[in-house]
Amino acid sequence: MGSINNHPTTICHVVAMPYPGRGHINPMMSFCNLLVSKSEEILITFVVTEEWLGFLGSEPKPANIRFATIPNVIPSEIGRAADFPSFLKATLTKLEDPFERLLDRLEAPKPNVIIHDTFMKWVLGVGSRRNIPVASFWTQPMSVFAVLYHFDLLKQNGQFPVDVSERGNELVNCIPGIPPTRIADLPTVFYGDGRNVVDITSEAVSQVPKAQYLLLTSAYELESQIIDTLKEAIPTPIYSIGPSIPYFRLGDKSSTISIDSRNDEGCYQQWLDSQPKSSVLYISQGSFLSVSRAQMDEIIAGVDMSGVRFLWVARGDACRIKEGCGDLSHKGVVVPWCDQLKVLCHPSIGGFWTHCGWNSTKEGVFAGIPFLTYPIFWDQIPNSKTIVDDWKIGWKVRQGMGEEEHLVTREEIAGLVQRFMDLESDEGKEMRRRAKELEEICRRAISKEGSTETAINAFIQDISQRRDC
Repeated sequence: MGSINNHPTTICHVVAMPYPGRGHINPMMSFCNLLVSKSEEILITFVVTEEWLGFLGSEPKPANIRFATIPNVIPSEIGRAADFPSFLKATLTKLEDPFERLLDRLEAPKPNVIIHDTFMKWVLGVGSRRNIPVASFWTQPMSVFAVLYHFDLLKQNGQFPVDVSERGNELVNCIPGIPPTRIADLPTVFYGDGRNVVDITSEAVSQVPKAQYLLLTSAYELESQIIDTLKEAIPTPIYSIGPSIPYFRLGDKSSTISIDSRNDEGCYQQWLDSQPKSSVLYISQGSFLSVSRAQMDEIIAGVDMSGVRFLWVARGDACRIKEGCGDLSHKGVVVPWCDQLKVLCHPSIGGFWTHCGWNSTKEGVFAGIPFLTYPIFWDQIPNSKTIVDDWKIGWKVRQGMGEEEHLVTREEIAGLVQRFMDLESDEGKEMRRRAKELEEICRRAISKEGSTETAINAFIQDISQRRDC
């Protein structure tokens, strides 16, 4: 790519460097969309690999967001889950040089700030050498941040390393701002194979005080205790700009709930519109990791046995789901992709079966619906715990990686799904009432005078004062 010099020098220029994974790119892009919606004088240069430009290039974006690419010097997004430690290490060692060369081509204007994913800690050095302020962008819950930031306390208390099969139920009560939590409910980097990357991830979080700003993809009200505690420990100004989901698109009538025309399901808007209120279970296990083939067969059979209507987002397993469920004309719809937040906010959706990724968790909370949790990896484990035990707006399909692994049978799944979608049970009514309360909290946060809107405006003002813009 040649020199990038298509805009006047009077604008406020933000360079965004996400971690190359959908769960990280999506919230950063959502935040960038909000930034440019505030002012036509804000320009975003959003940096991705050439592979990721192929994934994102056709998606609509505002005129003042432009993509800039660096070469594919890291392993492909396709299959990166097969060797996550190697992929993570590649992002820390192979992206810095091409990123610097890209900055050299940004002839004007000089960036006011570089927003970088917290795990891309090398951006701190780039900003320091070039005298450009840096904003660390945290894409996971603050509970995970707090545990990684205070990693040494786990060691001092003899709770790392541990055999989670033996000590999984032992409580961790040494992390400031975090209530007592089982070792089995910590992120998976603290036990098993996850320990291969725990030093890398904790080191990245420990470097945050070197940044000029810290951006949190959480609404303040959802994690206020942890955020307030961290503000006392970290000198860097903190902005709770979450939920960093595309809620601004909900009122866009030109964007319909439809799927790629190459898929034989066509458009499913009409199907959702024809279903009774709160009768459909939305199922999505994310795009990074999957369950075993045997467990997937049990999930398919169990959902089918339950008799509950469903909208199932499945990429590689779509054919197996259709075969396992037989005639789908009345039961549900299987699609390879959907606008998840719009679907979750549809009145026919009554529940969300999820892997508990942080973005999906926030979208479910924003939509005000209860969860069935099936965590697999990383922060999904503590997110499930938060949903079920702390917020009390969901049930667990399985406990998580820290528990003794066993196959959840189709009979167990069918019974759980039936009870979960029972709108008349006292337990179900209470769970849905609490989900609606959290929805109201999120909606207030993004209102004109809400905490999120206030934080975003404050961040814009602060970076704008660095230079005339």
